[in-house]
Amino acid sequence: MKHLLNTLYVLSPENSLSLDNENVVVKKSNQELARFPLHTLEAIFCFTYNGATPALMGTCVAKGINLVFYSPAGKFLARATGYERGNVLLRMTQFRISDDKELSCQYGRNFLLGKVYNSKWVLERATRDHPDRVPVDEIKRASGLLTDAMTELKLCKDLDSLQGVEGKAAQVYFQCFDYLILQQKEEFVFTDRNRRPPLDRVNALLSFAYSILTRDCESALEGVGLDPYMGFIHRQRPGRRSLALDLVEELRASYADRFVLYCINQRIMKPEHFLIQQNGAVLLNDEGRKQFFAEWQKRKTETITHPFLKEKICWGLVPYVQALLLARTLRGDLEEYPPFFWK
Repeated sequence: MKHLLNTLYVLSPENSLSLDNENVVVKKSNQELARFPLHTLEAIFCFTYNGATPALMGTCVAKGINLVFYSPAGKFLARATGYERGNVLLRMTQFRISDDKELSCQYGRNFLLGKVYNSKWVLERATRDHPDRVPVDEIKRASGLLTDAMTELKLCKDLDSLQGVEGKAAQVYFQCFDYLILQQKEEFVFTDRNRRPPLDRVNALLSFAYSILTRDCESALEGVGLDPYMGFIHRQRPGRRSLALDLVEELRASYADRFVLYCINQRIMKPEHFLIQQNGAVLLNDEGRKQFFAEWQKRKTETITHPFLKEKICWGLVPYVQALLLARTLRGDLEEYPPFFWK
């Protein structure tokens, strides 16, 4: 459980929620673990199998407390909201900004600043942790170019310029990515980023990680009342989760890329976990997906200090916190969207 930004996160799959007078009670096997006064809560995010009692759901609706249900893996299931929550107004604000390319640029700039900043520090961490195993001078040069890219992003006034700078920064970052692979070098070779389909094992892992992370971001956005299909950087296209893809940008390097490198360097993912198809596509097999998901769930429980909130949370809550911060910015509670700056 984590009480954060007036939001209660119930993470253990065995926990259940009930109502006792004006309190939400968290139980496991009918034993009370904790209770929180409802008047202190804005939202309850429930990642459990056992859910909440109808009495609690009705009271949350009446009091305007956003009660959101996810599967333990983070898939959005349902949301109970009262009339006064104003999600329609929130989405109207989102749509208005999405239709205005200048306003979209302001939000997109912060997403991409987070992406480039985190990419830079993934490289910097390698020079700090493994100075005798990576080409420090070359990586430092790339890091400097990423710092320059952040300066350029701050000066961009339109989405095309933003995407141009981001594209060059991504190329610089991925030119150094193979240096970060320290084990299984012959089996896991990275030359460039390719997808649809991925053509090597590293790209297969990256694509799979991005896919899971996008799903988590989609669920997080649904949970705070935003439309994951109406984005700011990624323009609208039928079936594309544009806002979820926007939110993923700042989390790719720090969340997904580092996880993929960990799985390779710790020999968790091995060559036998992949299939190579006739068209050259490389995919995870059933055992590979099972192994990947098991490690992904472990990583989600690791604790970090959120750079903006200065509170300890687990990695798995990062997309949900960022979605909440985005919703608060759209409502005018925050002056500017705070990117996730990992270091």
